Amino acid sequence: MAGGQDRIVWLNGSYLPAAEAKLSIFDRGFLFADGIYEVTAVLDGKLVDSDLHMARLERSARELGLRLPITTAAIEEIEHGLIERNGLQEGLVYLQLTRGAEERNFLFGEELEPTLLLLTQAKVLVDVAAARTGIAVKTLADLRWARRDIKSVSLLPQVLAKREAKAEGCDEAWMVEDGHVTEGASSTAYIITHDGKIVSPANSQRTLPGCTRQALVQLAEEGGLTLEQRRFTVEEAQAAAEAFITSASTFVMPVTRIDGKPIGDGKPGPVVTRLREIYVDHARASAR
Repeated sequence: MAGGQDRIVWLNGSYLPAAEAKLSIFDRGFLFADGIYEVTAVLDGKLVDSDLHMARLERSARELGLRLPITTAAIEEIEHGLIERNGLQEGLVYLQLTRGAEERNFLFGEELEPTLLLLTQAKVLVDVAAARTGIAVKTLADLRWARRDIKSVSLLPQVLAKREAKAEGCDEAWMVEDGHVTEGASSTAYIITHDGKIVSPANSQRTLPGCTRQALVQLAEEGGLTLEQRRFTVEEAQAAAEAFITSASTFVMPVTRIDGKPIGDGKPGPVVTRLREIYVDHARASAR
């Protein structure tokens, strides 16, 4: 798998080496974070939950009035082209769409040509130690903007939250608003109650509609499990039987410590373990 400057990327209509990919200093994604992104998992050289990611991309673009320069079907073809050119078997495809480049001005021109970039990243997704040991989470005040349902490239609050969490030996940050967990800095947050219910905040402008979450909800229901869509407090999370996160880059990942307090017996529980197995099986079977 090509990496670093050797890998092949796709930028505004062309496949080219990463070292040759150039963006304008006037791009609004650089100057204003005026753009959106998607991250799609790759397993066995195939795209996981691609339909869900493309639907969310279209929604985010629509909410911000961004124009997709090509169809989502064409985007999928490009992603497959990058996977093949970079010999990627397991990892991620990153997509970023910005409004385009022009002289710096808060008011953007109506005829801008969007900037579209896609690249691959090699990453182990399935056989990871954290899935067997669980991860630690730190809770922090949610300082993000009010439209978290849009997958914006404006990620500074999440960057700072993850940095603070790492400084305290944690793997992820859970954002807290009005005493309730909204979501992870780069993941969806869940707890499992002692009577076996999966609890996670409902989709709203407070949270990003997770694609892995959407797939997992259906899989859980098919397996006889139910998701209770409501907010939960930090104290409720610390007292839960189990906890976990989901995202395209972690799939289903057990959380075993929150703010230093062990969840359950401090080890990945049976429900989360089973959910991860179910999702990985789904990912392998449905990837294309």
